Amino acid sequence: MSFQQDAVIVEPGSEHKASIIWLHGLGADGHDFEPIVPELGLGNNHGIRFIFPNAPMRPVTINGGMTMRAWYDVRSANLREFEDEVSIDESSKLIEQYIQHETSNGIKPEQIILAGFSQGGAIALHAGLRYPDQLAGILALSTYLPCPTKLNAEKSAANQSTPIIMAHGVFDPVIPVDQGKSSVETLKQEAYDVTFWEYMMEHSVAMEEITAIGDWIRQRLL
Repeated sequence: MSFQQDAVIVEPGSEHKASIIWLHGLGADGHDFEPIVPELGLGNNHGIRFIFPNAPMRPVTINGGMTMRAWYDVRSANLREFEDEVSIDESSKLIEQYIQHETSNGIKPEQIILAGFSQGGAIALHAGLRYPDQLAGILALSTYLPCPTKLNAEKSAANQSTPIIMAHGVFDPVIPVDQGKSSVETLKQEAYDVTFWEYMMEHSVAMEEITAIGDWIRQRLL
């Protein structure tokens, strides 16, 4: 394949049997969630490759046009206003290439989880719900569903029953929890299998949440 990965990769200590592609938030990079791997409590022989892709560098309007790693531009504090649909689609296509890279190495789509935090979670949802083959699950943390009006026309039947976890901090000042809740309602209206977890935190990840994520990963992949 001509596709070149730009990612932090944590290989399993045992035979590679499954993969998790985990996307960072705005202004971070692939190292951001690398430390979470040993915190998930998966044991020594989980066989899961963790791939933490780096987002492209681009100017971000809401940050004064500063160039940083971003899956798409943010043009307004109102996330539904002036959505950067072109870049959202481009980043989703990039993540599809990461999935296809794993499948070309013998990992079936149903052994792949797409995960992401904040902007990364938005892309995980956008890409995962459109992917033509069924995935093991979608994990979307402290985020929202982008381009909700396009979902019905663009969604993949293969991932209609894929389990989705959305988790959010009730005090999140960056992406208010109501954005997460409204996204859950949209997904439920489209008959998706979505579960919503709330935590007493801001725009971050809590240890209780990490433990729950680890339990869910075991159910999906081990």
